[in-house]
Amino acid sequence: MTAAAERQVPSMATSGARANGLGGLGQWWGVLAGLLLIAAWINSAAGPVVVVVLSAATAAWCFFQAPVTCGAPVRGRDDGCRNNASGLLLGCHIRQHRWQKLKMLFLRRQLRSFCSGLFSDGKATIVTLSGMASVVSALVALIPGVVVR
Repeated sequence: MTAAAERQVPSMATSGARANGLGGLGQWWGVLAGLLLIAAWINSAAGPVVVVVLSAATAAWCFFQAPVTCGAPVRGRDDGCRNNASGLLLGCHIRQHRWQKLKMLFLRRQLRSFCSGLFSDGKATIVTLSGMASVVSALVALIPGVVVR
């Protein structure tokens, strides 16, 4: 191969979503964990340890990696930032938005806007309900005798 031909061959590191080998599906592993969690609840042979692990994995995906909109407060916009974000607790690619979203949890005045942002659109609502259901699922699996069979 000549030097000009080597420069034209794209490397896997620069090909974007295809670099991880899953073709962009790597960000959706939490959906698989949620489906396995539902199957673990349906199958009575799965023990509480399996349910707790799958619940924790699903909750972690919802809070830190699920694709939702940012929603961080922005001057001049009532609905906040509309960039894509990773999870309900993290903001978009702008570093200040990540800190703003986390600060909204601890500041009393901004907690209301954070909670209303959890149900701002259909995607955020589904991710929020999935995260809440996985946390409840883990609590129910940890407390024996709660579920009536």
